[in-house]
Amino acid sequence: MAVSPDCHRPATGLVAPKGHRLLVWVRCETPTNSRTGPAPWDRMTFVPSLLLIEDDDAIRTALELSLTRQGHRVATAATGEDGLKLLSEQRPDLIVLDVMLPGIDGFEVCRRIRRTDQLPIILLTARNDDIDVVVGLESGADDYVVKPVQGRVLDARIRAVLRRGEREANDAATFGSLVIDRAAMTVTKNGEDLQLTPTELRLLLELSRRPGQALSRQQLLRLVWEHDYLGDSRLVDACVQRLRAKVEDVPSSPTLIRTVRGVGYRLDTPQ
Repeated sequence: MAVSPDCHRPATGLVAPKGHRLLVWVRCETPTNSRTGPAPWDRMTFVPSLLLIEDDDAIRTALELSLTRQGHRVATAATGEDGLKLLSEQRPDLIVLDVMLPGIDGFEVCRRIRRTDQLPIILLTARNDDIDVVVGLESGADDYVVKPVQGRVLDARIRAVLRRGEREANDAATFGSLVIDRAAMTVTKNGEDLQLTPTELRLLLELSRRPGQALSRQQLLRLVWEHDYLGDSRLVDACVQRLRAKVEDVPSSPTLIRTVRGVGYRLDTPQ
């Protein structure tokens, strides 16, 4: 359900077709002024559509309520199987996915989604466990949040991930056979479109703005993930690994995204 931030009135009966985002026109009117009369205005608001897959009833209900209050449209599923079924019926803007699910666990759900779709995925983990985090990121997740989850923290992560897909300046950059079109937010290699997640695309954009310049993992965490604290560098390493698999001719011997030992990564122009 979409709600006007000015009128606090629900906009009901709104369904976005599969593969499309919902844009809601909200008309509100201020009280009539004796001098100027009524002052109506129209406002177009982007309402993020989320799919929350969480088996714990209490956590699922609490997060659904909190995220709805934050202005999101939330569909929920209690199992990985139900989540994949919902995804096949209507594509959300982002998935919030619990790791420990009955039946198909969150890692396998993430892998299955990545076979055909690059939509953003945020994992919910019960603990900041190295194995859970690494496996989750290698499965294709864009970010993770450790339980217990506060609604406002999750909302901030969601909005940060969604911002990674926003359009940029009207220019392009070429690195050998790789062409990055910042206006269209597309990347091609040898003329073929590459399917990148929003996080992979944002990472490539940030590196391409500073060709030949080494960026530390902490710099990339701030630029891409918007983590303004000493964040988890594994987010960067896992994303670089996935990105290399798509842009490099030989991912195990990268010529574009180079590792700078003790620092981080840089994007080079092939010689």
